[in-house]
Amino acid sequence: MKVTATSVTLLVVAALPELCVAAPAKRDDDSSAPTDIQILNFALTLEHLENAYYTQGLQKYTQQDFLDASLPTWARGRWNEISQHESTHVSFLESVIGDQAVQPCNYSFPDTDPISFVTTSFMLETVGVSAYSGAAQFLSNSDYVTSSAAILAVEARQSAWINSAVLKANPWNTAFDTPLDLNHVWTVASGVIVSCPSSNMPLPVKAFPALSFPADAQPGQTVQVSFNATTTSEQLYVAFIAGLGATFVPLSPQMTVDIPSTLQGVVFPVITTSNTTVTDDVTIAGPAFLSFDFNSNGEDEL
Repeated sequence: MKVTATSVTLLVVAALPELCVAAPAKRDDDSSAPTDIQILNFALTLEHLENAYYTQGLQKYTQQDFLDASLPTWARGRWNEISQHESTHVSFLESVIGDQAVQPCNYSFPDTDPISFVTTSFMLETVGVSAYSGAAQFLSNSDYVTSSAAILAVEARQSAWINSAVLKANPWNTAFDTPLDLNHVWTVASGVIVSCPSSNMPLPVKAFPALSFPADAQPGQTVQVSFNATTTSEQLYVAFIAGLGATFVPLSPQMTVDIPSTLQGVVFPVITTSNTTVTDDVTIAGPAFLSFDFNSNGEDEL
């Protein structure tokens, strides 16, 4: 079973061989760094989302639905366990934050059957890992760092299990996972959030315009992307964020881009005005979520 490249509404290099690698995205102004409570509420917002997703999904899809979709007999039981994990994460963060804890939002999830439930679950868990690793730099309380790392590890195990045991693909990406900027995480998450309680603490995040890639996009292809944003920059780039760096490729006037043939695993493409950095002030749209499977010999599975 294969996961196709997906995007959720839920991008100077002169030529492809001259790709650049840069550090992951950072916030524009370190002086406006979020507080520990804001970061914990950011994490709680994501945990509420995951908790709602699994609660609703397991109510919609029965064991027979899973079997009819040719999923393993044991798969749904594991998702019950994942659902319990997310519920526990919510309760734990609420107890730490206290009366400032944010409440759940209203959501519109894209799954329509057990298979799309599985692939969306993989995306949510993977983005969750990137969210925790990217936000860790803002935590000053060592106890919060430790507990966040403990949650991150579980999210990573869940992501690996989904893509390997269930989807029969690679359990990891590269030697490094991908820490994402808070706003990049929020861009992906906001695609499924309809509204949040007005009483919730404002989060120090903003969503960039959504970025879409073709569902069957693969490394080595030239594909057309779409996004709804305006810019005065004469040249845009697609920064393919993976691991601790990003690979920059020019975006053509026809909105096409050459996906680097060397990319494997989960990649987060972002439209930027820079070919050297992926900070908030140069981000135009995205990220999208792409997953390029590879086998145990390190070969692409197209």
